[in-house]
Amino acid sequence: MTFTNPDTVTATLDYFTPPADGSKPYNYITWTPSMGVPRANWEKVPHEVQVENLRGGKEDSVSLDTTGFTYGRGAAAHTTFENDEIVEKEYYPESIELVKKITGASRVVPFDHTIRRRRPEETEDTPQKRQPVPLVHIDQTPKSAHARVERHLPAEDVPKLLAGRFQIINLWRPIGRPAYDWPLALCDWRSVDRKGDLVASTLRYPDRDGETFGVKYNPNHKWKYLRGMTPEEFVLIKCFDTKDDGTTATFTPHTAFQDPTTPKDAPLRESIELRLLVFYD
Repeated sequence: MTFTNPDTVTATLDYFTPPADGSKPYNYITWTPSMGVPRANWEKVPHEVQVENLRGGKEDSVSLDTTGFTYGRGAAAHTTFENDEIVEKEYYPESIELVKKITGASRVVPFDHTIRRRRPEETEDTPQKRQPVPLVHIDQTPKSAHARVERHLPAEDVPKLLAGRFQIINLWRPIGRPAYDWPLALCDWRSVDRKGDLVASTLRYPDRDGETFGVKYNPNHKWKYLRGMTPEEFVLIKCFDTKDDGTTATFTPHTAFQDPTTPKDAPLRESIELRLLVFYD
């Protein structure tokens, strides 16, 4: 591969556009045409943006509480990521300790993970064959974040946990090879208009409804990435924080994107994201 390290790249990101009729956006996670309704009632709209590359001395210019995300270095002991049960047994415990060390949290509870292996020939993004997500979004809303605590923690613990500060943080890292192909872009929280840019959207599962934020285009958005992240590197992405004082980042819009500087012979991106409930005394 030919290696360059541009300061900024020009990329096309897909943003969210809500339904024209004013109805609440939705997206079926499991859908077939026989259901007689559209899989989603909103549209993607592409916008050209500048994405700043933080590689080469600017990695520490971001943090969880200022921009909503932070980069780190440290190889995982678990490296195969082929079997979900073994991932839970081996990768979850070491990730709990990593996040505690970085954040100072008193309790960290993983609640699920997704392994993505980009395969251009796959036309469907199914739970068994997850692809990188080329859509600007935020994984959680306040409503869904609180529901996660109630769903994944013992009922007797929930009132105390909800009374204190808690966060939802994603731990994302490449698997097996550097992620030059379809890397992850993250938006500086300080550049987002929370009231104007975010739209709550329902995720319809067979047994329940979840909720995420769709993100509308705003030319003020400041996008960042770390070019060619390796499996020895990771990024923590804040999806929610109950500390909402106007100066502490509470979320991070993010998306996979096609980097125009990706070497043509770069291997296809493989990555894991682990989602964690993070609590503080």
